[in-house]
Amino acid sequence: MSSTDEIYERHLARAIRDINTLGDEIGGCTRMPHPAITPVLGSGHPLADILLVKYRPQPAEIAEGVAFFGRAGTAVLKSIRRLGIDPLAVYGTNCVKCSDGDPDAAAAACPAWLLREIAITEPKMIVVMGDEAVEAVNVLGVPLARTLDPARVGAVQRFTPTIEAIVVPDIDGSLNDDESKRRFWNAFKALGAWWDALPPW
Repeated sequence: MSSTDEIYERHLARAIRDINTLGDEIGGCTRMPHPAITPVLGSGHPLADILLVKYRPQPAEIAEGVAFFGRAGTAVLKSIRRLGIDPLAVYGTNCVKCSDGDPDAAAAACPAWLLREIAITEPKMIVVMGDEAVEAVNVLGVPLARTLDPARVGAVQRFTPTIEAIVVPDIDGSLNDDESKRRFWNAFKALGAWWDALPPW
């Protein structure tokens, strides 16, 4: 094994530990008052090139406890494969980890979780899905971050010196009619052009 491979393996092992620790902390969160609420954890590669972020989990995600489980995850996976992107290069999560109870309490409790997910995965690209998610990401306090423009749907924007971003429509609101699906796809396919332009290493 080369020294480069060894460095990556150590980095990956640390990211796995950090993601598991974060998952334990999110799972043990007691800030939400309703005892039936189960936080939804992010899913995917802990050193993802691409981080998918939507605002809140849907019922299928809550039932499974995993982000992007259900219709949204299936639609995104099909889109990623259609664009020729390796699904193992992707990590998906929600800004708010619970969808039941007091949304203000969740919004106050969850930004620190998302900030840590960004720090652990160190993505090259963040795909931000929907206006609520854009607003949440813009106020996170990511070091050296620029404000994302929600009107620049489907355009690659510079988020930090090392991270780019694409704003797309909310996937959960895009699956109920053909026109909404087309709007999502037309924006999301910019990710494919970005992926194709990455250096081959």
